[in-house]
Amino acid sequence: MRARSALVLLALLAGPARADEAGRAEARAVITRQVEAFGRDDAALAYAQAAPAIREIFPSADLFLGMVRNQYRPVYRHRSFVFGEGRDLGDARVTQSVAIQDEYGTDWTAEYTLERDADGQWRITGCRLVKAPGTTA
Repeated sequence: MRARSALVLLALLAGPARADEAGRAEARAVITRQVEAFGRDDAALAYAQAAPAIREIFPSADLFLGMVRNQYRPVYRHRSFVFGEGRDLGDARVTQSVAIQDEYGTDWTAEYTLERDADGQWRITGCRLVKAPGTTA
């Protein structure tokens, strides 16, 4: 009986951790798709990774790409893009940290937030871009 209870407890504890890691991996794949789309200037594919609330603010893929090009240049064009820590925020939301070196060699940190859309797919709800401490540009 104890062994069975221990197995049930282990299954309950292990299940969400696997699901959380799977969700974070799916979220990283969405970010990767969007960043690769930026690299090809594929506005439609980059826009498709954005959450509905973002698409309401920018009602066309071209407007969205223009905003990224002007306000998120390190994300739009970069030398390196390395995933850091991802965290489950609950309620089908995650945050993902990314270390970026822009095209000029300046280091940045991007903090992405994502949530599951009505269709069950992860979509990017925001990106906070911060210059790494001690860097100037």
